[in-house]
Amino acid sequence: MTVSAEMVKKLREETGAAVMDCKLALEENDGDFEKAKEYLTQKGLATAKKKADRIAREGLIETYTHHGARVGVMLELNCESDFVAKTEEFKTLAHDLTLHIAFANPAYLSVENVPEEVVREQRKLYEDEAKAQGKPDNIVDRIVDGKMSKFYSEVVLLEQPFIRDDEMTIQDVITQTIAELKENIRVGRFARFELGENPDGLEEKE
Repeated sequence: MTVSAEMVKKLREETGAAVMDCKLALEENDGDFEKAKEYLTQKGLATAKKKADRIAREGLIETYTHHGARVGVMLELNCESDFVAKTEEFKTLAHDLTLHIAFANPAYLSVENVPEEVVREQRKLYEDEAKAQGKPDNIVDRIVDGKMSKFYSEVVLLEQPFIRDDEMTIQDVITQTIAELKENIRVGRFARFELGENPDGLEEKE
């Protein structure tokens, strides 16, 4: 049975497992949705979503400077215990995230962090484009939603395709590590600096 992207998306939403794990679970179970969920549960991946609300105050600050020292990144990655913060898996995740941020240059951490005015402006832009192309009103919203998803995948860290594996988003990578380490993990904050980006100082002039 052919596994569709919609099936993978639905399974991911219900389990919190990574895209590739959901695809594999469906393929292994001939597209049977309930068996795929059971498969993920047995592998411990579905439990990752349940951990998302648990308090994560431990962790580490990871820094990365690109060759030539022209781009630098500082990241706060949180987990639940000091023990997990010291594991190689957690440290590797932190390093991979700073590397990704250096190259992908996300503007926001999550979709919720995108300012409402930015969302309104983007939606209006895409809506005007669709109408200018003569698209019927009944499909304009779908076109706009699709373009907004692409916009988020370009500017939102958690929605961006991972630079080491573009089949996975950054959220997928984090979720996979949650499943492996059995603790909630989240990005607390990040900052990216590029030499000459703000030559007048740290504070932008109005």
